[in-house]
Amino acid sequence: MNRTLRTLVAGLLTASMLIALTACGSTGSSSTAGTQSTSGTSSTSASATGTSGLEDGVLTVAMECAYAPYNWTQSDDSNGAVQIKGSSDYANGYDVMMAKKIADALGVELEIVRSDWDSLVPAVQSGTVDAVIAGQSMTQERSEQVDFAGPYFYASIVCLVKSDSPYAQAKGLSDLAGATCTAQIATIWYDTCLPQVEGVTIQTAAESAPAMLMALETGTVDFVCTDMPTAQGAVQAYPDMVLLDFSDSDDNFVVDEGDINIGISMRKGNTELKEAIDGVLADMTADDFNDLMAQAISVQPISEG
Repeated sequence: MNRTLRTLVAGLLTASMLIALTACGSTGSSSTAGTQSTSGTSSTSASATGTSGLEDGVLTVAMECAYAPYNWTQSDDSNGAVQIKGSSDYANGYDVMMAKKIADALGVELEIVRSDWDSLVPAVQSGTVDAVIAGQSMTQERSEQVDFAGPYFYASIVCLVKSDSPYAQAKGLSDLAGATCTAQIATIWYDTCLPQVEGVTIQTAAESAPAMLMALETGTVDFVCTDMPTAQGAVQAYPDMVLLDFSDSDDNFVVDEGDINIGISMRKGNTELKEAIDGVLADMTADDFNDLMAQAISVQPISEG
């Protein structure tokens, strides 16, 4: 999950971006559960389909639907949510908003598939889905398994503690010595970042981002490591949590650029789709990404912290 993820929110959506999002939010679902029509014309769709490799005219995207503010599950289509394939539930969040923007630009329909974190890479490798938009960092290891378009977000790594914790005033990693901690399984947060904090007890990895946050909320651990967007969403959902950002300190996590660049993965060699998606992302800036993430956080269900 790279996870890597965590910077937030600023800026102003451009007028054109607002128009695109509004158009996506107002379109209805197609008769197939989990597939949402975009606002493109039929001629645009035919042209885009031919240059993106999506011969069926559908962009099928996998995500956890349980990783707010990147993606989450909700019971209705409020705030532009898209129905999850084979379910009465709907998906929303930054990843859904980005997927809608991409599908709209390509003139194709969007289909959301819910998948466990560990099943995301196999899903694109097998061709079960066209792409994964799920807060994955563009690590070297992952890039050996899939191709990436993007980045579609730039995330920094931070920590979360309870406001009444003796570690709440920490100014750097060394101030966390003696603490217990965890992070989500199969992420750079757990595999790469936590081992950099000397003098801590690393507990078993959490199976999901919500489980990680619950470990902190219930006092099972003193702090968790995550990305900025996840942390910001958590602070909104759990007012008793405090975000620790050591980015202005020399006593901070050391990570590769690929660990903090979040990308859209697809099957190796799928150059048509990669180039098509990169073409859409090329028109967006980091401020645009931050703006869209801010919008996702603002509509995130509190229960999805």
